[in-house]
Amino acid sequence: MIQLDDKDYRILALLRENARLTTGEMAKELGIAQTTIHNRIKRMRESGIIKRFTVDLDRKKIGRGLVAYILCTVSYHTSRGQKIDQYEVARLVKTLPEVEEVSIVTGENDIIVKVALRDVDELNDFIIYKLRNTEGIEKTRTSVVLSEV
Repeated sequence: MIQLDDKDYRILALLRENARLTTGEMAKELGIAQTTIHNRIKRMRESGIIKRFTVDLDRKKIGRGLVAYILCTVSYHTSRGQKIDQYEVARLVKTLPEVEEVSIVTGENDIIVKVALRDVDELNDFIIYKLRNTEGIEKTRTSVVLSEV
């Protein structure tokens, strides 16, 4: 495991804000040599600290303005009586196109699923026809996001 220093954390903070910044732009912003920034980003990618660069979408503009968190309880046996674990159920849920995130958690629920959908009707169909028909999902509780801060 590599140790991160203040420069690394400053680079990561800038990347979280805008991963499209060039190393030259970052150098000007941080007062660090461009080659140093390039080498540090390369090192953090190779070591797995930076897993990927992604896009932060405006969900409303792509017709996916309804966000919900669905708390799921896992049944550890399939309908055929075979054992199934949380990781396998989470992997199955993650393959559904509406799903943005899946987290395995402690407490009363086993998995939390974050989805982005068009509207309440699509949420209803997703829960009834897709999520609850996923092997290992026993029970769900849904919270609709009113606003994100």
